[in-house]
Parts: sequence; structure tokens; C-alpha cells
Amino acid sequence: MGKNPKGLVVWITGGGSGIGKATALEFGRRGSRVVVSGRRREKLDEVVGLIEAGGGSAIASPCDVTQEQEVEATVAGIIERWGQLDIVVANAGFGVGGKFEGISTEQWRMQMETNVVGVATTLRCCLPSLRESAGRAVVISSVMGKFSLAGSSAYCASKHALMGLCNCLRQELVGTGVTLTNILPGLVESEIFKVDNDGEFHEDWLDKRPLKLVWTAERAASVMVRGIMQRKGEFTFTGHGKVLGFLGQHLSGPLYWAMSHGGAKNVR
Repeated sequence: MGKNPKGLVVWITGGGSGIGKATALEFGRRGSRVVVSGRRREKLDEVVGLIEAGGGSAIASPCDVTQEQEVEATVAGIIERWGQLDIVVANAGFGVGGKFEGISTEQWRMQMETNVVGVATTLRCCLPSLRESAGRAVVISSVMGKFSLAGSSAYCASKHALMGLCNCLRQELVGTGVTLTNILPGLVESEIFKVDNDGEFHEDWLDKRPLKLVWTAERAASVMVRGIMQRKGEFTFTGHGKVLGFLGQHLSGPLYWAMSHGGAKNVR
């Protein structure tokens, strides 16, 4: 499998909006056969329609990654339909925000169940098929896996957990033909900021991040697909993401002192 995704079968979870949608459209534009999953069927059908309108091939497969049977059924359906699975993009996730003492135990469970266990379940169920195709496993994490911000304890914990998961699994995959790419975006257009701490979507919620730094989902998808096809091990994009990741890893002491004393606000 080279660097051209034409003809490859690509499964993207959380593919109905934001980065997932843009990545699905980018793979479709490049000639891949695309499967999009998520919990909102109407969003998935919209993505499939856009890919097909551009001459591509795609199917919608509603799937909740916290439900193992649904993940297994989706993988089985992909193999039945196209006989192979070349790339899985584990993108499904959401963010629990707010001060630590205000986050309930159930909200912690939901955060970790979706962002960590859901990713692990997706990858585990795909690995037998990916071994057959010498394929690619992809995790859409966040620069928040290296950099932490007050008011984001649950979300940051989930992304830090994905860093550990990816670093371990990458070692285990050596010699199997399967590679793992951990993608750490910075600020990118996303509907994650319209989902509350209980996983409910709110169309009228506004993105409060510094919009001048926010990449479009389309720009991000183009860069991400290139990194995936190059089989990068860890891939951080956006300039601010690289800077924050470096500071969080190498200058965390003075960085967090300055943030805590300077009244830094949550910009997740």
C-alpha cells in the first residue's frame, strides 16, 4: 500500500461532522471507498451524498463506539461489502468541560468510555482486517494530550490516556505490517463545542475559542490525509499546536505556574 489512497477502504468514526466529515470527503475526493459512522443518521447520509455527488463511493453505517457489538457489526459489514479494510480513523469523541469539582462521576465515565474505551474498541475490532491489508490505524487525539488547561480535566485526561495507548500499541504492531498514526490537532473547526457534558448536541452554542487561530476542517483534513498516507507515527499540526505541545512536555513547570497565576481561561 503506497501513498495513493485510491481504491482503499477507509472507515471513519465520528464521520458526520467536523474533522471526521472533512476527512471522509477528502478521502472520497482522492478515490477511496469510504464508510462513515456516528450516531446521527441524517448527518452520515449527508456526507455519503456529498461523496457520491463528486463521483466517489461511500456508505453510512450508524455506530456508537461505546457499544462493542455495534463496532463489531460495522466491521463485519465493511468486510461483507468490500472484502477489505485498509484504514480506520478512530475520530469519535466529545469533550467534558468545567471545573473539576463540578464534573460528576457519570460524566467522567462517559468521557473516558467514549474518548478512550471507544477508540480502543474500534482499533481492537479492526486489527484482524488491518493485518490482512497491511493497513493503517489512525487515532484523532489532540494537542491537549501534551498540554493541559484548567477547566478541561476530564477531556485532557482522556487525551493523555490516548497518548499512552498509542505509544504502547505502536510497539506491539511492529512486524505486523500495520502502522499507527496518532494525530494531534490544534484548534480546528468542530461541533465538539456544541455538545454538552452529557453528550447532548446544541445547535445554537457558539465556539468561544480564538477564531483567528482556528483552522478550517477542510484544511485540516488535507494535511491529515497526507500524514496518514505517509504512515507518520505521531503527527501534530497547526503552529500553535506544536508550540503548546512542546511547552507542555518540556517547560510544564513555568508554563503552568504562569497560566494559573495569570488567570488562563479554558479554550478547549
